[in-house]
Amino acid sequence: MAQIRKSVSAESTARTRLARPTRARPMTARQAFARSSPVDDLLDPALFKALGDPTRVRLLSCIIKCGRPCSVGEIAACCAVDFSVVSRHLAALARAGLAESSKSGRVVRYAARRAQLCGTLRALADAVEACAPAGCGPCEGGRCGC
Repeated sequence: MAQIRKSVSAESTARTRLARPTRARPMTARQAFARSSPVDDLLDPALFKALGDPTRVRLLSCIIKCGRPCSVGEIAACCAVDFSVVSRHLAALARAGLAESSKSGRVVRYAARRAQLCGTLRALADAVEACAPAGCGPCEGGRCGC
């Protein structure tokens, strides 16, 4: 009788193990570091350095909302920052690929590179979601579905 109980309980335990979905073990930090992924290329330090300064973020926001190329003088008049500082910040945004400049005589105008910025941020979001562990749902509303 004891042998029958043991075999029945062993069978039910085996069925329970089979019925549970198996999750892949998460990678160790060393494994993740060694693995190449699209997220590595999209996490561009120059982009985040350009967006790391609050003044540059406000200037980028200004030229995005303006919707047309603006001169450095126009942009400097809208914020409480010196003309030369605005010019240097806009040049940094252009070097990072977030803005483009055009020069006409002595006037330099800057416009946001909306399509590139949107494409980069969307691709980065997709790459981050692709790195989620198996069985993790999509991230929505600031919360991950894990």
